[in-house]
Amino acid sequence: MGWFTSLVLLAVVWFMTLFIVLPLRLKTQGDTGNVVPGTPASAPDNIQIKKKFLITTLVSLPIWAVLVALILSGRITVDSFDLFTRFGGHLD
Repeated sequence: MGWFTSLVLLAVVWFMTLFIVLPLRLKTQGDTGNVVPGTPASAPDNIQIKKKFLITTLVSLPIWAVLVALILSGRITVDSFDLFTRFGGHLD
């Protein structure tokens, strides 16, 4: 695995983790009763994006490290995802 591949894997893991972390503890403007005119009541009141980015980074780095270790150890290879031959397909 090259450095660029590991960087792409980190980006994928980071964004997938971000999409899980973003809605956690979200208070909408409708929940707080502070609806700004021109915005829907379901808009976030205080999203705390820096805190969520920090949490995302702290959670995604160990996940990424485990994935990199599995790939470098050889336990996960490209052939692990070859479902065609795994389920009985034959290449002639």
